[in-house]
Amino acid sequence: MTDAEIEITADLVHDLLQEQHPDLAGLAIREVAGGWDNQQWRLGDELAVRMPRTARAPDLQRKERRWLPVLAPRLPLPVPTPVRTGEPSARFPKPWTIMTWVPGEPLDQSSISRGDHAAATLAGFLKALHVEAPEDAPISEDRGDHPKKCTDGFDHFLDAAVPDDLADEVRAVWDDAVAAPEWQGPPVWVHGDLHPANVVVSDGTLSGVIDFGDVFAGDPAWDLAAAWVVLPAGAASRFFDAYGRADEATIRRARGLAALKSLFLMLMGQSGDRGLPGGKPTWGPAGRAALDRVLRSGSR
Repeated sequence: MTDAEIEITADLVHDLLQEQHPDLAGLAIREVAGGWDNQQWRLGDELAVRMPRTARAPDLQRKERRWLPVLAPRLPLPVPTPVRTGEPSARFPKPWTIMTWVPGEPLDQSSISRGDHAAATLAGFLKALHVEAPEDAPISEDRGDHPKKCTDGFDHFLDAAVPDDLADEVRAVWDDAVAAPEWQGPPVWVHGDLHPANVVVSDGTLSGVIDFGDVFAGDPAWDLAAAWVVLPAGAASRFFDAYGRADEATIRRARGLAALKSLFLMLMGQSGDRGLPGGKPTWGPAGRAALDRVLRSGSR
């Protein structure tokens, strides 16, 4: 059975709950818009069901089930934590997970109005997350290394997404990141996928971080790119002051990675505007705003 042949519906989710977790089957089920590797369904007021819909999604869910219980207790913002496991069955041949629900609106559908508060909040979250990872922590195949190892991806995104009048400026930011020294510390825990669809906002500020499927041990610059990708204009300096651990080389790498992530968001937005599979219309404006922040900020 291929992914395209599996139609994930509310009735299917209910039936799976009835079979494997009948005490939860009476809760209301509502589909949640968005998602990439997983399709998510709200379960009552406090839970969510994550249903894998790509080939790599089951492994990402296994990673979350293994490591979120380790990470969550020390993090100062709400994050989803696994509470039940769904086993593969005749009805659905992949594992699935019931997680806690993190309240708030995804940033790609909302905005931050309290920039200083959000900067301090994100800095506190990443200071708590960015501790030395254990030897058995996961390593990412496509992120976590120095930006110079991502040049092919950057070139593709630049050609596909950037207006010609900005190409030289964006290239200069990337070249500076590629020229920056490598991370000299031990591999630390990194969320790995901080962008507007993976943080939630309440009362004008950050209130939670979601989707830890890409969590890995590596260079913290991959998360510090959020200073431009997530935070509003003018908040990067406040963020780095509060974070307090990023040297000049790390900030240079982070800014280049912010440019890379911005281009990816813009490209996914273009796909969404064209109605292409996997496209995300709300990501385009978020990516362009992030790129503008990168270009206006200098090194900070």
